[in-house]
Amino acid sequence: MSANLKYLSLGILVFQTTSLVLTMRYSRTLKEEGPRYLSSTAVVVAELLKIMACILLVYKDSKCSLRALNRVLHDEILNKPMETLKLAIPSGIYTLQNNLLYVALSNLDAATYQVTYQLKILTTALFSVSMLGKKLGVYQWLSLVILMTGVAFVQWPSDSQELDSKELSAGSQFVGLMAVLTACFSSGFAGVYFEKILKETKQSVWIRNIQLGFFGSIFGLMGVYIYDGELVSKNGFFQGYNRLTWIVVVLQALGGLVIAAVIKYADNILKGFATSLSIILSTLISYFWLQDFVPTSLREC
Repeated sequence: MSANLKYLSLGILVFQTTSLVLTMRYSRTLKEEGPRYLSSTAVVVAELLKIMACILLVYKDSKCSLRALNRVLHDEILNKPMETLKLAIPSGIYTLQNNLLYVALSNLDAATYQVTYQLKILTTALFSVSMLGKKLGVYQWLSLVILMTGVAFVQWPSDSQELDSKELSAGSQFVGLMAVLTACFSSGFAGVYFEKILKETKQSVWIRNIQLGFFGSIFGLMGVYIYDGELVSKNGFFQGYNRLTWIVVVLQALGGLVIAAVIKYADNILKGFATSLSIILSTLISYFWLQDFVPTSLREC
C-alpha cells in the first residue's frame, strides 16, 4: 500500500509541476479581449484554496468530527500564537516567490524557466549547510557544480537569440531571468526555514500549511492592494478570470499538498527524479505544442 502511495504521489507531482508551468505560461501569453487576470489575485485565491483543502484533510484525520476539528484548530493554532507567528516569515517569502513565478513565465519560455528554476536545488543545499548544519559529500557538491554549468549553458546567448529577442512579445528575458533567480533564493531559504520549524515541533504538515496559507493570504491581499488596487477597484477582483485561470490557481494550490505527500510517502531522491522528468516533459510540450522554445541545434539548422 505504501509503495503504491509513493509512486502515486510522485506521478501526481510530475503531472502537477509540468501542468502548472505550461498552463501558467500559456495563460500569461494568451491574447484575449478584455483585461488579463491579475497574478496577485491568483496567488491569494490559491492560498485560500490550500487552506480549505488542508482543513478538509485535518477534518478527515479527526475522524470526520466537527468538534474534534474545532478542538485541533483551537489547540494547535489559537493556543500557540508564537508557533503560529513563526510561519509568517516563510509565508511572506512564499507569497513573493509565487508572484515572481508569474513574472518569470510571462517573460521566459517554459523550458528555459524549468531548467533555470532548478538552481533552487543549489540555494537549498547552501541554506541547508548554513542553517541546519548538514554536510554534503564530494559527489553531491560535484552534482551542484554540474547543475550550475548546465544552467549557464542554457542562458548563454547565441547569434540567433539576438534576432529572436526582437520578436518577443511576452516581455524582457532579463526581467524573467531576474525573477526566476530571486525565486530560487527565496525558495531555498523558505524551504529550509520551514523544514527547521517542522523538525523542531510535532505539529502535522496540514496544520503548518493552514498557518502558511493564513499569512500567505494576508501578505497576498497586501500585494493586491499595493500593486493592483486601482485595477481591482476598476474591473473587480476576478477580472480576466476564465476556465484556464482557475486551472492555474487550482494547480498552484495543489503544489504544496503534493510536496507534503511526496515527503511523507517517498524521499528527496525520488522527488528530484520526478522534477527532472517534469523538465523533459515541459521541454517537449513547449517545443511541439506551445512552440515558444527551439533547441539551439535545431535553431541553427
